[in-house]
Amino acid sequence: MNSYYRDYSDYLADTFGPGKIQKLTVNTRLGCPNRDGTIGRGGCIYCNNTAFSPEMGVGDDIVDQLEASRCFFGRKYSDMRYLAYFQSYTNTYGDMDRLMSMYRRALEVDDVIGLIIGTRPDCMPDELLKELAILNGGAKRVIIEYGAESSHDETLARINRCHTWAVTEDAVMRTSDVGIDVGLHFILGLPGETEPMILKTIERINTLPVSTVKFHQLQVVKGTRLARMYESGGLQGCGMMELTVEKYLDLCATIIGRLRKDIAIERFVSQSPADLLIYPRWGLKNYQFTHRLLGILASRR
Repeated sequence: MNSYYRDYSDYLADTFGPGKIQKLTVNTRLGCPNRDGTIGRGGCIYCNNTAFSPEMGVGDDIVDQLEASRCFFGRKYSDMRYLAYFQSYTNTYGDMDRLMSMYRRALEVDDVIGLIIGTRPDCMPDELLKELAILNGGAKRVIIEYGAESSHDETLARINRCHTWAVTEDAVMRTSDVGIDVGLHFILGLPGETEPMILKTIERINTLPVSTVKFHQLQVVKGTRLARMYESGGLQGCGMMELTVEKYLDLCATIIGRLRKDIAIERFVSQSPADLLIYPRWGLKNYQFTHRLLGILASRR
């Protein structure tokens, strides 16, 4: 807990009550409409899903994955409660009956108190939202995380995101309207973006009924279109901001000063596997970065 911004742990305590809560990542093997040709091919230019969401648990079955992960964490904390985290790719993309079956089965696992469903804002039909609202209206909670990445349409086009900011706004409003908490995910340092553009995105977040946000630095990882751009022309060749730790710390401190105070910040950095990461190679875990950031915020008071 800190006095500078609302921490994600505060949000979890307010939503689910006191006690230890752990996310259990599951892999649904669902696809993405921006990869299979439905709206685009090849995905976003930075996307190597393995780098950002390594699998937890074993096997293809949702329950098997959750039980394996629950057993792992439960050895240390017998009173732990869990959130089933549907993270990889687009977890509302597919047949609605199959999707709802997966969600319901996850909620039947012992000590799972809710779902976090990661998806694209252009993949949330009203019919599915209606069913999710029913799940959320029971004893367990549903949280939707939308990958927004940027509020600037020119950036979204540049990274081959294949949706606009207006689509994100619409998805957030429709989700909030049915009583489901909304999280947004943003990448800082995308090609062509400047600090003023990023701060404009913060202003736009503040106008929406958002409960949580995630930020992380843009990472160049092997096997992506962005990696090929970087290797052929460096930072200038792919239009990226220079992301030193010091510059990024300063940017995050500025963001905290601009973000609406009731919005919880889940994280500021992500760490891709070392064998995949090309740039930037900071070697800092999220908690280490946060410790340095809190020091900067303290010095500015």
